[in-house]
Amino acid sequence: MSQLKKEDIRQEVFDLYDDYAHNRIDRRNFMQSLSTYAVGGVTVASLMSFLMPDYKGAVQVQANDPRLESGYVNYDSPKGGKNIKALLSKPAGAKGKLGGIVVVHENRGLNPHIEDVARRAALAGFVSIAPDALTPLGGYPGNDDAGREMQSKRDRAEMQEDFIAAYEYLKNHKDCNGKIGVVGFCFGGAIANMMAVRVPDLAASVPFYGGQPATEDVPKIKAPLLLHYAGLDTRVNEGWPAYEKALKENGKDYTAFIYPDVNHGFHNDTTPRYDKAAAELAWKRTVDFFKEKLV
Repeated sequence: MSQLKKEDIRQEVFDLYDDYAHNRIDRRNFMQSLSTYAVGGVTVASLMSFLMPDYKGAVQVQANDPRLESGYVNYDSPKGGKNIKALLSKPAGAKGKLGGIVVVHENRGLNPHIEDVARRAALAGFVSIAPDALTPLGGYPGNDDAGREMQSKRDRAEMQEDFIAAYEYLKNHKDCNGKIGVVGFCFGGAIANMMAVRVPDLAASVPFYGGQPATEDVPKIKAPLLLHYAGLDTRVNEGWPAYEKALKENGKDYTAFIYPDVNHGFHNDTTPRYDKAAAELAWKRTVDFFKEKLV
């Protein structure tokens, strides 16, 4: 990563990156817009390098961590992408059945960061499954730009079915106690909200800065919700008041936290949007919530 520091970067640059990461502007326009902020010896190239994910040094739980049994599986998604690849992880030597967690990636496939998060979930005492919605197109391609482009080509309804099928796979797994939760980030946060609507037996849902379901679907929610929002994330947060109103009106079990002065993606420790204090607090709350609902 370049010598730039997070405090050197204006909020408008993070907002631009958010637009780029969510396909609201293309790479060419993103770079042209960045040039406005390439001043005082800061180049567009250095800004780009600073903003892009850095997976090399940010993995918290390695793939070969001896505390885990972790490897890839494939499961059937009859209404979705058919044969879906996923990372399945559990504590090594675990005795008895464990609660299950579906870990849902952002809008770029199952990248190293989400695999790391799935292993963190397993290390907390659960069996986790992290599907790759890009499987029908060949799987996560090794970089997020290409992954984001690939994911935009998939049918969103079919991807929803892929994650619901992951829930079914985990529910019937020999190491799972049948109590399943879901945690998702960005696109995955929207999937977590969707699963709360569509899966009546879902035991817990934790959307991180995820798009909200339609208010008319809120009565269908049975699972308790733990919702995490970033204070600076005006794009996603504008849907929260209507969602909260519907949750209250329908007597739903929910807890929401808005973390002040942090950006969308604050939990992702591979980019400068990461906020260590907010991320660690949100993850602790998430693990505690799952321990309460899935054990």
